[in-house]
Amino acid sequence: MKKGTDYIGVGVGAAIFNEEGKLFITLRGEKAKNERGKWEIPGGGVEFGETLEQALQREMMEEYGVEIEIVELLGVFDHIIPEDKQHWVSPSYICKITKGVPRIMEPEKCADMGWFTLEEASKLDLSITKHDIERLREKDRGL
Repeated sequence: MKKGTDYIGVGVGAAIFNEEGKLFITLRGEKAKNERGKWEIPGGGVEFGETLEQALQREMMEEYGVEIEIVELLGVFDHIIPEDKQHWVSPSYICKITKGVPRIMEPEKCADMGWFTLEEASKLDLSITKHDIERLREKDRGL
């Protein structure tokens, strides 16, 4: 049985900002589980026995070679993808990099990456990250 398809999966995301206030966003590669070719905040699936925070820290190290500190919960979103027949529950966290510089370590899963303002990010072809961007913009406006 496959998580996200045969039963609801849990995937975590990291909204990471740099010193210039730009958000780290990655482009899903050809071997991503879903939404290939869409931009997203990075993250991944939670494994049995892992906390959400442990999963996010593991994924960021495996995929981008960075250590992160989790600052706060941004939100929890339902990620229902009818075309892929998948359902994920996706908590996203505001994080900061504590060690390392992001680099693509799994090029089959990640085709590109970059730092974007929230305005620039909102114009990209986004995955579930569109909900993260909306929430971040609300926080910016104090809503």
